[in-house]
Amino acid sequence: MATKDYNPNITIHPGVTLKELLENLNMTQTDLAERTGLTPKTINEIIQEKNPISPETSLKLSAVFGMSPAFWNNLERNYQETMARIERDKKLEKELPFLQKFHCYKDLTKWKYIPEASDQKEKVLNLLNFFGVSSLEFVQKTYQVAFRQSKQKNLSNECLAAWLRCGEIDGIKIETKPFDRDKLMSSIESLRALTNKGATEIEKKLQKVCAEFGVAVAFVPYFSNTYVDGATRWLSTDKALIQVSLRGAHIDRFWFTFFHEIGHLLKHGKKDQFVEFEDRSNRMIEVKEREADEFASKTLIPESEFQQFVSSGKVLSDDGINSFAKKINISPAIIAGRIAHELSERGSKNAWKRFSHLRTRLHFVNS
Repeated sequence: MATKDYNPNITIHPGVTLKELLENLNMTQTDLAERTGLTPKTINEIIQEKNPISPETSLKLSAVFGMSPAFWNNLERNYQETMARIERDKKLEKELPFLQKFHCYKDLTKWKYIPEASDQKEKVLNLLNFFGVSSLEFVQKTYQVAFRQSKQKNLSNECLAAWLRCGEIDGIKIETKPFDRDKLMSSIESLRALTNKGATEIEKKLQKVCAEFGVAVAFVPYFSNTYVDGATRWLSTDKALIQVSLRGAHIDRFWFTFFHEIGHLLKHGKKDQFVEFEDRSNRMIEVKEREADEFASKTLIPESEFQQFVSSGKVLSDDGINSFAKKINISPAIIAGRIAHELSERGSKNAWKRFSHLRTRLHFVNS
């Protein structure tokens, strides 16, 4: 039958045992000092619980009292371990209010990022280890990007920070070659071609292609109240991370987000961090975001080609869209998404619904 570890809430300093021995043997502290060569001050400070029993002192005490040095060393070790645990429990108690903000705890256990736990303090400890911080209040400082880049209502900054941390953990495990801008540029067409593949093939091939030019691609399950599609940052000077959310996104939105992140890597600094949200109108619009948008749009569908297609008068035809998509070797869903977006921008209220049958979704294994 399994038994729980006994964790006392009180500590007994070795000095208490030493004091009792002296009293039982009718020996004074001065007597002990003369027998051990220790100063009366040292002995008194041990008895007053102000000083520990060192390995050297344990040898001297064992000679006087007949107990093994291990006896004294174990007393000291148990005392120090208990003191450390009690102090840790006090700190964990103060962390409990922060724990309530991490509604994604079940998601983190479901996807094996942290172990399951029923005790509240154990949950706090798991989160501290997960984030690599000494207090959960430091999560906000560590992941400032998660706490400032969106105006989305009901956004859980703490869960978004946890989602980003999952990407870091996964990204670190992915082996890549050093970042190579030229290789990335020469791989654009290979990446575009993947837009015609299914989710399973995308996961495998996208990681493989990107690893060749120094980018780790992490597919992380979606966490509730994060409203996130993707994120980009640098794990080191030679390794970038593109993190995408597995939430059954429409093909056009998934690939626009991915190439948007590629745009950040090519156009912006290695100290920048970016998070892309489901509702793009709720993100903090900045020059760098617009530049990444423009890169994604023109890379997926070359502007001159698109304008020719528009001039053909076939933009509302399924056959026309499929034919154009085949011509430029890209998923028809991306063409449909571009047309729906432009019509919507011009005031069409049913544009997205009109092309919904072409804007199929990607269903990833862990989504």
